[in-house]
Amino acid sequence: MTVHADATDYEPVFVGRRRAELDALLTHYPTKMAALLPALWMVQEDRGYVSEAAMAEVATVLDLTPAYVKGVVTFYTMYHQHPVGRYFVQVCTTSPCNVCGAEDVVRALLKHTRAGELGATSPDGKYTVIEVECLGACGFATPVMVNDEVIESVSASDVPNILARLS
Repeated sequence: MTVHADATDYEPVFVGRRRAELDALLTHYPTKMAALLPALWMVQEDRGYVSEAAMAEVATVLDLTPAYVKGVVTFYTMYHQHPVGRYFVQVCTTSPCNVCGAEDVVRALLKHTRAGELGATSPDGKYTVIEVECLGACGFATPVMVNDEVIESVSASDVPNILARLS
């Protein structure tokens, strides 16, 4: 496996049980490339994010180039390229949501989580807040996604209660 110089302590994900899971998964796809998204998800489940070294490992096991894998990772907001907080908070800030107060929701989240700025993790390691283009819940603006849960019709005044529920 090719690993970047910054990954001297990297331990492969796809060994033992995880390799068996990947091999079983590959039987459901016509090509190895078609299993790229689920393979990346497996890495993120295990490590919490997809590092450069993990991208190189995925490229190797799926017979892809590291550049191709990185292109996919950087395209999708669901893949984290660095460690994030225990609660990964995504706020839709497209035009319909902005009209309904999305920017106020973002400001309230940054204030109450103490993350300070978008993409940063709070000092306690609990929260990372980002803006996203669309969460597909335009009829329930402003939607917020915390990890895998979508919370609809969030206003800035709802933020303290949402965060209290998470703690």
